[in-house]
Amino acid sequence: MQKISVNFSQKWLQILSEILISSASAVVFLFLDLLDAIFCVFFKLIDEFIEGKSSGCYCSIENEEEEEEEENDSDNELSNTLYKRTNLFRGIGFRRNVSSRRKLNENVRWSDCSCENCVSWMSNIAGELKLHVVVKEIHQVNLEDFKGKKAENIVFLHGFLSSSTFWTETIFPYLSEDAMQKCRLLAVDLLGFGKSPKPNNCLYTVIDHVEMIESSVIQPFELNSFHIVAHSMGCVVALALAAKHSHSVRSITLIAPPYVTSTKEDVSLTALNRLAARRLWPPLLFGSSFMSWYEHLGRCVCYIICKNHRIWEGILKLLTWNRNLHFMAIDLTRHTHHSAWHTMHNVLCGGAKFMDKYLETLNIAKVKINVIQGSRDQVVPMESGNNIKMKVPNAEVKIVDNADHTSIVIGREKELCNDLEKLWGSIC
Repeated sequence: MQKISVNFSQKWLQILSEILISSASAVVFLFLDLLDAIFCVFFKLIDEFIEGKSSGCYCSIENEEEEEEEENDSDNELSNTLYKRTNLFRGIGFRRNVSSRRKLNENVRWSDCSCENCVSWMSNIAGELKLHVVVKEIHQVNLEDFKGKKAENIVFLHGFLSSSTFWTETIFPYLSEDAMQKCRLLAVDLLGFGKSPKPNNCLYTVIDHVEMIESSVIQPFELNSFHIVAHSMGCVVALALAAKHSHSVRSITLIAPPYVTSTKEDVSLTALNRLAARRLWPPLLFGSSFMSWYEHLGRCVCYIICKNHRIWEGILKLLTWNRNLHFMAIDLTRHTHHSAWHTMHNVLCGGAKFMDKYLETLNIAKVKINVIQGSRDQVVPMESGNNIKMKVPNAEVKIVDNADHTSIVIGREKELCNDLEKLWGSIC
């Protein structure tokens, strides 16, 4: 009887806490809706004052109506979430045509950082944009052995607000000597992140990311055969790349993949509501929703944090008495608001409508798919792995106990390396 009473009390506490969180969330996000609309006007005025022209935004009702005309086009690269995010105050500001985004120049905007590290990609004399790639060559093998299929090429793609250091600091040092004698490792800074280009005249669609990887990695390194390892957002790009090169990809490992399914037509909006629901709790979810739903408030945060990253890094070094900050703290600011905003919507959300097509292509090509996910992942849906297996029956899914979205890699590097080496060895 006492056990029943305890369970009853816990159930009511959960219901009460859910009501409180939902009520508080509704009030807070209503205020944020209004605040974002105000900052829409603010940024229009200050952009015109400093840069001589407005940068355009996705707040205009006009733009939403234009997008509705293109909805029937299933190949439309732009995500509907750019226009259809719920905001009661949408349209009260100035109407600015979003097409102006395509005409932005390469100059650094006043709200972005212009330090040497952040704009180093602009120093390319040839003018051809190339991604930053970290290559770890095969041990004791001649350069000629790298061409064709003699070497096992492994391409690593990082997640959102990260860079190639996510792999060079975790997986690279822990691979066995035997693996290093057979595999060449290529870790890529995706377009808009790390040391890679961050152009303002790019909409950072899935196709943009894939084409940059092709021109910066696949073609220059003559990758006729390769494996892919991807984490989080990188999984969407990895599937697109693998589907396009299904006859060259030997295996693909998806770590914490953000795979969202929906019976509704607009899976992009479903992905936004799943990955960045408008809730105050947990805090990580609130941060994701704040930056994903509010274009102008997100730009404010990027101005404060990213533009002044050297100041914040200096403060952290003083507080921690550590000259070498953790690579994740550094990577967090290595982007512009424009690159992060469009990648979030056009890759994580917009890419969701293409995921099934990618998986079907890989299933037909019989590409080996390996999914690894943590049991405590609060970022991507827990059912992602099983849903992928339903789409690709031969896919292998591994659920790691007590691992979250980050600790699925960090903290279990040796175990992950063993899993990867077994996969590559079984295919070789």
